Amino acid sequence: MSNHEETLKMVNNLDRGGVEARLAEIRSGAQAAGLADLAQMFAGIEGAPRAQIEEKVKSALKWLAGKPEQKSLVALLELVEINLPNLQ
Repeated sequence: MSNHEETLKMVNNLDRGGVEARLAEIRSGAQAAGLADLAQMFAGIEGAPRAQIEEKVKSALKWLAGKPEQKSLVALLELVEINLPNLQ
């Protein structure tokens, strides 16, 4: 496991701004990887209720299951997932 992935897994105190910044990273990473459907899942997600974000994150993780070439996106999604309880 790289240091970057270890650091991602340890961050569990992101506020809404931090979570939304990671969602923007996921969206742009998906676009760069040619994963338009995944990028679309997170279009306009900023300001959405926690339940809606949680549903999209879980769907994206299922969609990426078995795609080891997308481990950086999975790591970001997992980071967002562990920080969902911090959303108000």
